[in-house]
Amino acid sequence: MKVLIVFAHPERNSLNGSLLDVAVAELQAQGHEVKVSDLYAMHWKAIVDRDDFPDLSVDERLKVSSASAHGFTTGGLTEDVKAEQEKLLWADTVILQFPLWWFAMPAILKGWVDRVFACGFAYGVGEHSEHRWGDRYGEGVMAGKRAMLIVIAGGWPEHYSERGINGQIDDLLFPINHGILFYPGFTVLPSFVAYKVDRMGEVEFDTLAEKLRQRMRTLETAKPILYRLQNGGDYVIPTMQVKPGLEKAGTVRFALHVRQASPE
Repeated sequence: MKVLIVFAHPERNSLNGSLLDVAVAELQAQGHEVKVSDLYAMHWKAIVDRDDFPDLSVDERLKVSSASAHGFTTGGLTEDVKAEQEKLLWADTVILQFPLWWFAMPAILKGWVDRVFACGFAYGVGEHSEHRWGDRYGEGVMAGKRAMLIVIAGGWPEHYSERGINGQIDDLLFPINHGILFYPGFTVLPSFVAYKVDRMGEVEFDTLAEKLRQRMRTLETAKPILYRLQNGGDYVIPTMQVKPGLEKAGTVRFALHVRQASPE
């Protein structure tokens, strides 16, 4: 299996960096090929601006989606963006690893998504009709590939529980798992989340590292999050609302977009 890890932490000599080493070593020990995009080490440009579209004339108004689509179609995107797109096409599994900052991913990683997930590459593909609305949410360029998050949080697991003050972790990560990964077609695996990392000693780290090794061993077999396919019949098109009666009683908000597992 080919695995791409997109790593977003400014300090390589950190707990995050140590967990990256653990993940890479375990994946390679299992015989997988691994590539790492260390965004801070790469000095990744995090903002989308006119420099991303060299073919755009100086008197033309920048509309990012259309400029992105034109650049992708004509091969006019910048070399750093094209290199990351090639890595995504190469990979069977993509892992985004980052610390949870202000309830979201670091800006540099969001900027990687903004620039690399170009129109025509990760979105804006396929056709739409009264029965179908493009290749997205379970379909698209990344269909057949797996993806997951490795997230490092300073708070306690209780803080991110259903009744926790920070909100349930699955809800906080839904915009990334569903909106960034599932949207272009990835099969999304449950996230690996480490808590209370600022107070972690050597013994606790060893335990955490072993848990991460186990997750890396099961990348190919782990059961994914059962998000509903946009064009699988669960949504009313074109309003994109879940059809009534498909969920368990009392299910609301983000959970509406997850299918119930079939009994075994």
